[in-house]
Amino acid sequence: MKKILASLFLMLTLGVAQASMIDDVVKRGTLRIGLDPTYMPFEMTNKKGEIVGFEMDLVKAMAKSLGVKLEIVSIAQDGVIPGLLTNKFDMVASGLSLTQERNLKVNFPDPFIMTGQTILIRKELESTVKSYKDLNDAKYKITSRLGTTGEFATKRLINKAKYFGYNTEAEAVLEVANGNADAFVYDAAYNVVAIQKLGQGKLVFLDKPFTYEPLAFAIRKGDYDSINWINNFLNQIKNDGTYDRLYNKWFKRTDWLKEME
Repeated sequence: MKKILASLFLMLTLGVAQASMIDDVVKRGTLRIGLDPTYMPFEMTNKKGEIVGFEMDLVKAMAKSLGVKLEIVSIAQDGVIPGLLTNKFDMVASGLSLTQERNLKVNFPDPFIMTGQTILIRKELESTVKSYKDLNDAKYKITSRLGTTGEFATKRLINKAKYFGYNTEAEAVLEVANGNADAFVYDAAYNVVAIQKLGQGKLVFLDKPFTYEPLAFAIRKGDYDSINWINNFLNQIKNDGTYDRLYNKWFKRTDWLKEME
């Protein structure tokens, strides 16, 4: 009986060890990525209808390293974690902030970039609003995208102001640019681009982050073999020049803006 139980335990252990996402991807020949292509410059749709961006280039490099094809599953941001948990795709690559709440539902490898919440304000407020603390007043209207850390940070740290959430970042930014709201709260990387694309001459960028937010890929819980592989992949590209080349392409240059829809 002891030998039988030991054999069953060994089989179960081996079964768990072999059930990694990375192994399944290699066997299938396709890496399925879930994302919402509306987050400049991480994932967005260009004039040709192609999904491009910094994070897209990272997962393309990942698929190449695995020797598999890349399949993109486009889904609204509030559906990326439910979609992952119901096996609609293998991994989330959708500008996802690593939060403790999300970490209860999914596992995160090491962050691939660090960001934080920053603010775009109406140009008329330039002399009076210098930080998020100055906006913590009932006379101000703040916007962000629904269900994002921009919304969470506003409700937590600027809770005296009136908050308005929108389905897309662009809608929320344009409310401020058109004078219908006072400030837009969102990730620093997005705001760098948004002020040029949507609010040039109308907005002022308060570029010092007032939160600390690592962005990371997300996979299903308990898959430590895949976490190990992804972490080693990120370490490799950060030391062979690939990461810097892609970062410079999307964050230090703006020529790609003319290709956006």
